[in-house]
Amino acid sequence: MRRVYLDHNASTPVHPEVLAAMLPYFSDRYGNPSSIHAFGREARDAVEAAREAITGFLGVSKEELVFTSGGTESDNLALKGVAGAHDKGHIVTSQVEHHAVLRTCQALERAGHAVTYLPVDGCGLVDPEDVRRAIRPDTILISIMYANSEVGTVMPIKEIGQVAREHGVPFHVDGVQAFGKIPFSVRELGISLLSCSSHKVYGPKGIGGLYIRRGTKMVAVQHGGDHERRRRAGTENVPAVVGFAHAVRIRARDMAEEALRVTALRDRLWEGVRDRVPDVRLNGHPTRRLPGTVNMSFRGVEAESLILALDLKGIGASAGSACTSGSLEPSYVLTAMGVPAEWALGALRCSLGRSTSAEDLDYVLEVIPAVVARLRALSPATVE
Repeated sequence: MRRVYLDHNASTPVHPEVLAAMLPYFSDRYGNPSSIHAFGREARDAVEAAREAITGFLGVSKEELVFTSGGTESDNLALKGVAGAHDKGHIVTSQVEHHAVLRTCQALERAGHAVTYLPVDGCGLVDPEDVRRAIRPDTILISIMYANSEVGTVMPIKEIGQVAREHGVPFHVDGVQAFGKIPFSVRELGISLLSCSSHKVYGPKGIGGLYIRRGTKMVAVQHGGDHERRRRAGTENVPAVVGFAHAVRIRARDMAEEALRVTALRDRLWEGVRDRVPDVRLNGHPTRRLPGTVNMSFRGVEAESLILALDLKGIGASAGSACTSGSLEPSYVLTAMGVPAEWALGALRCSLGRSTSAEDLDYVLEVIPAVVARLRALSPATVE
C-alpha cells in the first residue's frame, strides 16, 4: 500500500541535510553556550552563526531575534511581553488566529486587558479597515496571523501593517505557516514582532524564534539567567538551533522553485477532487492561499470518519490544525468564515510539501471518490 503524507502544515519531516548538520551537536560539540571555555565558545559560535543565518533570511539584525521553543512560545512571548510592559491595554486580533494567540488573549483578558476579536469574510480575510476602526487610544498591540493553517488564506499583512504604522501601534504577526513558504520582508510590511517555527520548514521540533523590532516595548515572561539578552531565560537548545538555521538556509535556496511546483500540485488535487466527487466545496481564498494548502468540505460526510478511512489507505491528512484534533465541533475557523455546519463538519485539509509527488496525488484521487461515496452511503444524512 502506498503511503502519502498530506499534513505538512502540522509538521514536516526533517530534511536529511538538516539532520546531518545537527548530529555533531549531540555528540562532539556538547558545550553550554554560556560557558566561557573552548567547549562553550564552540557552542556559542554555532548559536550565533545560526542567528545570523535566520536574521539574514528575514533581513533584520542579529540582535532582533530571540530563540524560543516554537511558535506557541513565540506567540505567548510577543503578546504577554507587550502586555506586561503596559497597564491594562487593548489588543486587536482576529477570530481565526491560532489557539496560541487566541488563548493567550483570553488569559490577558482575565488579567484585565481588553481584546477585540475581528471577524473575517467568507474567504477568511481580515479587512484592514476593520483593524483601523478597532484601534482605540489605549491599543497596545495588533496581532494578525500571516496565513491561516487550516484554509491557507494569506492575510493582507501589508495593508494592516500600514494601519499599525499610521497609529503607532506595534504589529505582531504569527508567521508560523508563511515563514519559509512565501517571500516577504518584515521591514517593508511594518511588522514589529514575528513568530516562526522550525518544524514547519523541515527543521526539528521544539525550536522557533521571535523577531522583536528594535525599540519595541516589552518585558520578559520567563525569568532566570541572562540568555537571549535577558529576553528569554534558559540554556539554548544548540542542536535544534543549528538545525533550524540549516533548514532556513535550504528554504532560501529552494523556496521559490518548490512553491511553484507545490502550487501546481495543490491545484491539480483540488481540480481532480472537484471533477470526481459531487457536493464538494473549497474553503479559503481561491488564489490568495499558501502554495500547498487545500481545505475542502464534503457534504454528508463526517471529517473524522473520512480521515480514518484515508488513514487505512495510507493517506495522512487532517480536519484542520493539529492543535485542535479530537474536537467534535466544527472548525472555529470555518465557523468564523460563515461556512454552514453541514459543510464545516466534513472539512478535510490536505497540505503538500517537498516530498509530495504527482504519483502521490494520482493515488489520492483514486482513493478519495470511493471513500466519500462509501461514507455517504453509510451516513443517515446521505446527500441525494
